[in-house]
Amino acid sequence: MSDTVLRCSGLEKIYLDGSLEVAVLRGVELHLAAGEKVAIVGASGSGKSTLLNLLGGLDAPTSGSVVLAGENLAGMDEKALCELRNRRLGFVYQFHHLLPEFDARENVAMPLVIRGVARREANATADTMLERVGMGHRLGHRPSQLSGGERQRVAIARALVGRPDCVLMDEPTGNLDPASAAQVLELIDELRADRACFVVVTHDPAIAARMDRTLVLEDGRLRAQS
Repeated sequence: MSDTVLRCSGLEKIYLDGSLEVAVLRGVELHLAAGEKVAIVGASGSGKSTLLNLLGGLDAPTSGSVVLAGENLAGMDEKALCELRNRRLGFVYQFHHLLPEFDARENVAMPLVIRGVARREANATADTMLERVGMGHRLGHRPSQLSGGERQRVAIARALVGRPDCVLMDEPTGNLDPASAAQVLELIDELRADRACFVVVTHDPAIAARMDRTLVLEDGRLRAQS
């Protein structure tokens, strides 16, 4: 498909536990088109977070390939991977991972500053994104001054601020109240119009229902939800 943004083929991940091999992923296949939203569900410990780490180039597979925006992650050094993640990927973790010494605006602007965007422009773009996730009134507050839900919304703004091709989300609304979670899902729908695709790991059936399709990770393989 010409509009395929993310593709993994034959993806396997095996860990060694002493002399024992533990296969977490067994030949995972996944293709995502521009603008597509996919939910991944499965039992705790089934390998969902491991899969996200491989898709984002944060870990290397035992075998198989991950291709993002036409770039095969296996052929890239760490510098090239960092640049690809900065320009092409957005990450939202289960916990916010904000930098405590920076305020909300600075945390969200950081990916743009790293990209080389002028500070004033980066801050203005960060302000706009924070407004869109309902955090425009907390621009100058540091993470320690924000509630758990507020910190997560700032983290989501940071992931989306650079208009990535693909966004990987690990339980992104787990710490949000229903109204805030609905706001985030609406933002995902809006950004899909910009051709971003989303991979959302979740235990929430309501979130999965908002996606285009839901895949179940079971016994190391992805299958369509029946």
